[in-house]
Amino acid sequence: MSSSAPVNTTGKSDTPLRGDYSAMAADYTVPQGWEKITAEEHARWRTLYERQSALLPRYAAPEFMESLARLDARDGVPHFDRASEVLHKATGWTLVAVPGLLPNDVFFNHLAEKRFPVTNWIRRADEMDYLVEPDVFHDFFGHVPLLMHPVFADYLQAYGRKGAEAEAHGGLERLARLYWYMVEFGLINTPQGLRAYGAGMLSSRGETQYCIESPEPNRVGFNLERVMRTRYRIDDYQETYFVLDSFEQLFQATAQDFAPLYAKLAALPDLPADQIQPGDTVFTAGRKAA
Repeated sequence: MSSSAPVNTTGKSDTPLRGDYSAMAADYTVPQGWEKITAEEHARWRTLYERQSALLPRYAAPEFMESLARLDARDGVPHFDRASEVLHKATGWTLVAVPGLLPNDVFFNHLAEKRFPVTNWIRRADEMDYLVEPDVFHDFFGHVPLLMHPVFADYLQAYGRKGAEAEAHGGLERLARLYWYMVEFGLINTPQGLRAYGAGMLSSRGETQYCIESPEPNRVGFNLERVMRTRYRIDDYQETYFVLDSFEQLFQATAQDFAPLYAKLAALPDLPADQIQPGDTVFTAGRKAA
């Protein structure tokens, strides 16, 4: 279950879900309740926004920065309907409020219909640097800007359409890895060097810096099969980051029929997250791999 990623057996949590699921519709949507957001919660958003924005010129992909500026969400928790007007004009997407984590089929269906689920609550003051579930800051600040980018927006819709196929062919965990590495924690190669675009790092002050500057992780070129074979960490910074040449590369990789790929990968072993593999295009080899 997830509001911002399909789940697999490595991503489940025993922690009780925080959101209020009592008033949700069949598709798990709820009213945002923007008018109930307190002044203190708006202030908490501004603190998170300001400190993350300060890091973006050094670490974030230019497409992310340009799109975030167009959303004009600096002053407080965004009103989803107003943000959806801007988003829909750009790429046809809208936002829907959800109480938190979602079943996989619900999540995939929202993406396939160009609806992005955004959690309707914000983290507490004692969770500014880490929380278990995605909140509105992670979902909106991290994910929504690139939905303004036509190619990435089309990729995410195509990804959502892959959900039923993955379920039918036992490929859900493989598909989840693609989302984890390329939507939550993806890097892209730019003329200025490697830059972050993934929501997981760009909504996290520590990992925003770590993913670009640290000598610890591997940074290797994107390869669809490699990504879908590679396990990942949910409890620490990533040990390997995959690097795109362009968002078009990611979209084209997703355009193929995944059924034969799932059959092929079922016969191959999973790969650990901390190793360089033969055939990798290596941007940097981490300390464990060196």
